[in-house]
Amino acid sequence: MFTVTMIARPGGLTPALVESLRNAWGGGDAVWLAPDEAAEFPVMRVPNNREETWRTLQDEDVDFCVQRTGHRRRRVLIADMDSTMIGQECIDELADLAGVGAEVAAITERAMRGEVDFEGALKARVALLEGLEVDAIREVLSERITLAPGARRLVKTMKANGAHTILVSGGFTAFAEPVAAMLGMDEVRANRLEISGDRLTGRVVPPILGREAKVEALEAAVRRIGVTPGEAMAVGDGANDLGMLLHAGTGVAVHAKPAVQAQCGLRINHGDLTALLFLQGYSRGDFARPPDPEDFAV
Repeated sequence: MFTVTMIARPGGLTPALVESLRNAWGGGDAVWLAPDEAAEFPVMRVPNNREETWRTLQDEDVDFCVQRTGHRRRRVLIADMDSTMIGQECIDELADLAGVGAEVAAITERAMRGEVDFEGALKARVALLEGLEVDAIREVLSERITLAPGARRLVKTMKANGAHTILVSGGFTAFAEPVAAMLGMDEVRANRLEISGDRLTGRVVPPILGREAKVEALEAAVRRIGVTPGEAMAVGDGANDLGMLLHAGTGVAVHAKPAVQAQCGLRINHGDLTALLFLQGYSRGDFARPPDPEDFAV
């Protein structure tokens, strides 16, 4: 038995569209998790036209995910930061201030697609930042970084239901630590920029946290709290995230690069991060509410 969850932006999912897929796949009764935004229904098997159906619904700005029916609420959330829990790539923003934005962005894009080695790409990009004043980090944080829509509700809702949350980034602690604090996440792991005086040296303090380190962070967290990787949810968008996405019980590629989507069964391209709550069977009424308006500013 499987559960099909359909998700769109608010107002983007119609009863007619849900009924059309439910009828085509011989599904059971649909349950609405949020009016006009998310619904799910059971099916006995996954039809062979799953990918064709996916492409068709993408044209309607609708995502759907298929999971085995059962307990879906996860005990661990491990999340990438750049372009996942925030809307930007921090190193690209620093590079823009340093006047090397185009060069760094080109390397970032190739690394995210998995075309170049992550560690080598990181070193090459950071080297271009040599001599940049540390104040640039504070400027980027205060003026350029925004939380991804739904990030706060995702973290708060999972924590309210007993989950342990980890921000794990191939980026830098100078950004990851304040972002994790803003979101209320329990742990943060990231790379550390080397600083001399008030300027960046152009080097990263070893060891470099990459793809395997993200998997290790997931394994360490589940061991510590006494659960299995199958009880974890991982979310990311780049090739560096694939290890943890495939290792977790629920790995979700959110607004991810095509090479990442090609290897992940759960993909979200239209919904925000609250889609990860719908995938766990939460309804909108179950969401924890932030104490202040969710304006997404860091």
